[in-house]
Amino acid sequence: VLMSVLQAAHSDDERELLCALRDSIAEQLDDGVPARDLASLSKRLMEIRREIAVVDAQREEEGGGVIDTPDEEFDEDF
Repeated sequence: VLMSVLQAAHSDDERELLCALRDSIAEQLDDGVPARDLASLSKRLMEIRREIAVVDAQREEEGGGVIDTPDEEFDEDF
């Protein structure tokens, strides 16, 4: 579910806010922005992508992004 930047800001979830900002900037770029804004928006978009990756890595390290599934028997004939 995509959130607006305002909704994400009120959610207190850093990843949701970063994703909403990413999507907002991407939409602006797709819609066409003045040449003077293109470089700064593109740079910010890439920074946000890296920030999302950091948040995801932290959550995975903390166990928040890991799905607990049971181990299966090893089948060496497979």
